[in-house]
Amino acid sequence: MKLRAGIISLFLVTAGSVAYGTNETQEPNKTYGDGAEYRVGGQVSASAGDREPLWLNANRYGLSSLKRANGYVRAGIFRDITNDTLSKWRYGYGADVAVAAGFTSSVVVQQAYAEGQWQFIRLTAGSKEYPLELKNQELSTGSQALGVNARPVPQLRLSMPDYVAIPYTRGWLAFKCHGAYGMMTDDGWQRDFTQCRKAYTEGVLYHSKAGYVRIGPGRINFELGLEMGCLFGGKAHWFNGTNERVIENETGFSAYLHALTAGGSDVTDGDYKNSEGNHVGNWTARLNIDRDSWWLGLYVDQMFEDNSMMVHIAYNGWGEGETAFQHTRSRYFVYDFKDGLLGAELQLKKCRLLNDIVVEFLTSKYQGGPVYHDITTNIGEHITGRDNYYNHHLFNCWQHWGQVMGNPLYRSPLYNDDGEITVYNNRFTAWHAGISGNPSERWHYRLLATWQRGYGTYNRLLLDKPVNVSLLAEATYGFAGQSPLGGWQVKAAFGLDRGGIYGKNAGLQLSVVKAGRLKWGNHENKRK
Repeated sequence: MKLRAGIISLFLVTAGSVAYGTNETQEPNKTYGDGAEYRVGGQVSASAGDREPLWLNANRYGLSSLKRANGYVRAGIFRDITNDTLSKWRYGYGADVAVAAGFTSSVVVQQAYAEGQWQFIRLTAGSKEYPLELKNQELSTGSQALGVNARPVPQLRLSMPDYVAIPYTRGWLAFKCHGAYGMMTDDGWQRDFTQCRKAYTEGVLYHSKAGYVRIGPGRINFELGLEMGCLFGGKAHWFNGTNERVIENETGFSAYLHALTAGGSDVTDGDYKNSEGNHVGNWTARLNIDRDSWWLGLYVDQMFEDNSMMVHIAYNGWGEGETAFQHTRSRYFVYDFKDGLLGAELQLKKCRLLNDIVVEFLTSKYQGGPVYHDITTNIGEHITGRDNYYNHHLFNCWQHWGQVMGNPLYRSPLYNDDGEITVYNNRFTAWHAGISGNPSERWHYRLLATWQRGYGTYNRLLLDKPVNVSLLAEATYGFAGQSPLGGWQVKAAFGLDRGGIYGKNAGLQLSVVKAGRLKWGNHENKRK
């Protein structure tokens, strides 16, 4: 299904116009040359039931497991690029490795990256955990397209990570963006998971891009963003019984261009052309209201995979008979605004016991409607429903190492017992709530509760419409820096699933982390 490149081009043009703007980020403690930090720790989980509960494994950048007993030890060294706030040139790096038991691999290189920045333009190479945009990462279910649920993809990423004021707008317009190309690393996992008997891919390439505009300089402002991702290139392995067919996708310059512009077509398309690769996208917007004692954010997401949900209108003026496949009239098909995420976040700045509240409603049942019809000589109607969110006939689905790279309420392939790398429940409705607080200087907690009703997919309906409830209760204690255990942090969590989507599960999780600053190369508060 064709996606239009005009909106993407608009963001690229806007990015160019911002190149001579002003970086708005204000950092109160400016330094140059701060040293690196280290983090070491471990985590163990034990569950009863079918698997580990949802909120003990979801939205953890893929460093998690569904096994009932699992754990890891982890060590990392990092230098934050924002340390060099007094210099036009900045640099940062990170190396983060875990040795795990009960995971999809025993050694996980979670992060390995280096980055440099001039003014407000940043270049990052490697795998890095990037935060959510326009949402509370601790309490939200996550983004529909570019989430925090799967392992980071190694990539080369060019970005303007902070809002930059657009010239001549008196601060009313600001912009930030990124564009990236990378390569998936789960070829071995796919072969093991499918046993080379079900469809899998190898050598697949990755592309993501996003742009965000902020309107309003004051304490009430509005943010609008467009996030898009694409899987392309590599090889697809199809199976018909014991017969295997290997499909080699395009990997040349045109493939990279088509990933950027949502152009081209897949090698298997024939007469009916779709955009090359597995494209996913998400419109996102948030209204911010900031007051002395509270902050309110009202936000919405609109997921899409083609024009039917991206712009909600598609050309349908095709002929019939001798004029089939020709534009014969000015006629369009309009698609409803039925799918999306509606959310609200309230921060209570002067209430330590309860200082953050998030409520979200998600629905993905519509997907452009239940009808998909390509043009024929007898019927000239072109209706592009049944979008089948995340799933794709060549690239299986929007996933990495078995976890979806978006919102975890789209049940990840890692849950499947049949070796299929697909999302079996991408049509659902859900309510979600999360709260957090700091009862004292050393204590922090968060609570999550999610209710979800599943409808399966248009191709595989769940006729019983199963309901699921998932809960999380988590508490964290950080030891004072002056104590013998200064720098240590202990976290305990309880998770629970009840229902027909994730099963009947209950689990406990214990994490211990030690963080501190390394001594070498630390020239704190010195000017260049």
